[in-house]
Amino acid sequence: MKRTLSIVLASLMSASAWGADLMSVYRDALKYDARFMAAKAQREAGQEKSIQGRAGVLPGIGMSATTTWNDNTYTGTDRSFNSNTYGAELRQPLFNRAAWTQYEQGKLQTTLADAQFEQARQDLIIRVSEAYFAVLNAQDAAEALRSLRTAATQQLELAKKSFEVGTVTITDVHEAQSRFDLASARLIAAENELEVARQRLAQIIGKEPEAVAGLRTGVELGRPQPDDMRQWVSSAEQDSYGVQIQQIATRIADREVVRNESGHLPTLDVVARYNQSDAGGSNFGAGRTENTIRTIGLELNVPLYQGGAVSSRTREAAALLTKAEADLDDARRSAALAARQSYLGVTSGLAQVKALEAAEVSSRSALDANRLGYEVGVRINIDVLNAQSQLADTQQQLAKARYDTLIAQLRLAAAAGALSEQDVERLNALLTTAP
Repeated sequence: MKRTLSIVLASLMSASAWGADLMSVYRDALKYDARFMAAKAQREAGQEKSIQGRAGVLPGIGMSATTTWNDNTYTGTDRSFNSNTYGAELRQPLFNRAAWTQYEQGKLQTTLADAQFEQARQDLIIRVSEAYFAVLNAQDAAEALRSLRTAATQQLELAKKSFEVGTVTITDVHEAQSRFDLASARLIAAENELEVARQRLAQIIGKEPEAVAGLRTGVELGRPQPDDMRQWVSSAEQDSYGVQIQQIATRIADREVVRNESGHLPTLDVVARYNQSDAGGSNFGAGRTENTIRTIGLELNVPLYQGGAVSSRTREAAALLTKAEADLDDARRSAALAARQSYLGVTSGLAQVKALEAAEVSSRSALDANRLGYEVGVRINIDVLNAQSQLADTQQQLAKARYDTLIAQLRLAAAAGALSEQDVERLNALLTTAP
């Protein structure tokens, strides 16, 4: 069953242009991120395992050559001459269970390297998205606090003027000053957090973009499809890369038991040899001699006793197989838990976004009402300041809830082994368009 994340764009409105969007940041990360580069190199190394395993069942050819100077002295006689030998050997395994098992392991190790690389790609998507939305969240927080400080500045000036004409007490001025100072301090902290978030993003992509594209106005996030947590859990238990990796590791461990057991079995090879030798003399006074030997036949090797090493390695491999099977069970349970957490993260995030959107409207209305009431004298200064703070906090919570929901959608797809570059493109479609 194909899993997709349903994202509905509603009331799309144009916005100002930005320096980078999520897709461009992700492509930069593919080229720069150190962890992904390491995973890529690891995959390239893993591709060699099948070739190395195959080498054990293919013919092996070797050559050798020697030259020897002979200087022998007998009673009253010296014999000095040079002798040379060279030859070649071809060996083709006919029956070697350990070699064939190692060949199977090599192919599995190559498959394992591919699965680990795809898991690293998913991890990169999530890390890039988290860093990107962390920048947006920090920007939104700073912007909300700038608005709060501006409003606090206006309220402070109004309180001072009102105090001068005697309509408010000095307490109102002090309260307004306190809220202004608090907003200024919070803004400094928010700007610092924004800079840290930008540097975290730069660590992944190798450069710091001048600006990043934010979410479009009017974006609505849809529920996951299929909208059934049990289906996501079932998919995660089967298709999660963590589960796939551990399944392959278990098969490799099983083959390792067989390979070690094969140490008790005989091996049979076809062996062809060619040897050429010549000598300038001999110890018995003969002249130059040449000798050529060509042989082809079967070579049987039967292990009888190796000090218990084969049995010990087999028991070790069997214990490691049991460990791999337990790790596979743990991987399935972890994948199921990750799917449940991510699914609930999406659904609860959507509900939270809806509630905070309503709270933002209410907070804005409350602020307008308190400002009007302050002007006509039915509200005091602290009421306006509280309403301003409430609106700023609500806006920050709303922005964070949106970003957290988007990340939860990615994590849900990753838990099911379905996260891909297409999901990055879907999220990128939610952002303002770069020039």
